Amino acid sequence: MTKQQKEEKIAQLRKRLELYYKREEEMLNGGVQSYGLGTRSATRYQTDLATIRKAIKELEEEIASLESKSQRRAVGVIPRDW
Repeated sequence: MTKQQKEEKIAQLRKRLELYYKREEEMLNGGVQSYGLGTRSATRYQTDLATIRKAIKELEEEIASLESKSQRRAVGVIPRDW
């Protein structure tokens, strides 16, 4: 992956992360649906809050791994008996 591709990927992930943060905030500030029928009522989120938080965590981890400067390199060691 070239440096330019990496930067584009990070920008795209940051945009998605921002949308997830916005959605989480909407849900916490009253993004629920309430239904009532007689003495019974039900309240539910339009999307699962746990799913949103899981996606946020995954995106943050992926961005961190792309931004890390150290790349994994394979090193071969050949033991020798002198």
